[in-house]
Amino acid sequence: MSRQARKKSKTGIYHIMARGVNRQIIFRDNEDCAKFIDTIRQTKEKSGFKLYGYCLMGNHVHMLLQEGVEAVSLTMQRLCSSFVYWYNRKYDRLGHLFQERYRSEVVEDERYLLIALRYIHQNPIKAGLTNMLEEYQWSSYREYIYNYKQKIIDTEFILELFGGEKQTAMEQFKKYMSAPNKDVCLEYEERHRITDNELIRLIEGKYGVKKELFHLMDRQQKDMILRELKAIDGITIRQLARVTGVSKFMVEKA
Repeated sequence: MSRQARKKSKTGIYHIMARGVNRQIIFRDNEDCAKFIDTIRQTKEKSGFKLYGYCLMGNHVHMLLQEGVEAVSLTMQRLCSSFVYWYNRKYDRLGHLFQERYRSEVVEDERYLLIALRYIHQNPIKAGLTNMLEEYQWSSYREYIYNYKQKIIDTEFILELFGGEKQTAMEQFKKYMSAPNKDVCLEYEERHRITDNELIRLIEGKYGVKKELFHLMDRQQKDMILRELKAIDGITIRQLARVTGVSKFMVEKA
């Protein structure tokens, strides 16, 4: 069966999600995250696209971008292939890292543009990785509010949508981005709830530890594993606490 053609955005703006093959972890440590952001910067210089938002999660990445001098499909191919080349050398691996076909949705009005950006920025909160947007290191939110050092985001266009003086626009931006919501975007329909048995097999298969012994592990290693598991779609904090025997508070804190 042939693939369905992607819908073309009239504005050139797309909400994109690229996921690891078989939902595997992409970003294993801070170096991986930093390298991906640097790869975005390099690709942006060549492709000329505008970037309005991003968020790196354990096994997937969200981006909100506007096409530049080349088609978004070519931009994503350039970005992903460059990162995978570096990643495979670092981890001495071969083959694909991302699912071959990234997901995308068109963004054709200002209202949905802001909804998509809020959805992207709130990913870490909804995944239980943090309670405050500004605490998460690997999203574009910090660049908006702190003029953060990465400087790969085209912030002016978004902030202008909130009108008024710069300070007023910033306060409105913060209020909107942190507001409770039931936003449903690109990823929602594909989300899969991982069962307890699937989680047990994942812990025992990937990390080589029996679930009965998990709570006895070294604290640093245990926290590292919990952070990786929390970043996987379909795994909840309550479920992790139930399966591993670690308290809900400690899972949240990891």
